[in-house]
Amino acid sequence: MCGRLTQQLSSSEIADLFGAEDLAHDDGRHYNVAPTQPVRVVVEHDQRRAVTAFRWGLIPPWAQSASVGAKLINARAETVAEKPAFKNAFRRHRCLIPADAFYEWKVEPGRKTPYAVRRTDERPMAFAGIWSSWREPSNSERVISFAIVTTSANHTLSAIHERMPVILPDDAWNYWLDPNAEDLGALQSLLIPAPDDSVLAYPISTLVNSVRNDGPELLARAS
Repeated sequence: MCGRLTQQLSSSEIADLFGAEDLAHDDGRHYNVAPTQPVRVVVEHDQRRAVTAFRWGLIPPWAQSASVGAKLINARAETVAEKPAFKNAFRRHRCLIPADAFYEWKVEPGRKTPYAVRRTDERPMAFAGIWSSWREPSNSERVISFAIVTTSANHTLSAIHERMPVILPDDAWNYWLDPNAEDLGALQSLLIPAPDDSVLAYPISTLVNSVRNDGPELLARAS
């Protein structure tokens, strides 16, 4: 799964990278982004590609409460096209989640060791995501939320966790973002593990365990 990530680029830098308009206007460097928080995403809607902020944890349009989203932070690639909470978003509402790194915890007897995962070339990753629009029943306030699509872990990460985010290569960005791309088979063919040599993982401090900690020291290799 993917439950924490970093976004070290400003929204304007993300916009430059993805050829998008910056609607987020966020210059912050975020090192411990967690579910239910706003996250910068790249989306194509109404013939516009933009960087904006969506809430992490997908809230389906039919949900009675926003609390549903806390349980839907990830969507499995194997079932994203069929699961009621995700299937409409997969068909029409896809996005990219830029991340410089993400965190995963290796579970061992008596302890959980956190790891940071990054691209070996140190470029930002682009996770496959899906998004949904929901309105609060009590006041009709609109909330736009997303989930990260995950797949089976590649060999590099399999010793840490059985799942990993789908990291889309550059040449897949346009197709994934295109709301008119409706070939479900072609879309699902993109939802595969990243090549083994494209990512690296290393142990880090347990400081990352608390979302109150948010600084570059979280990415330092544990001694």
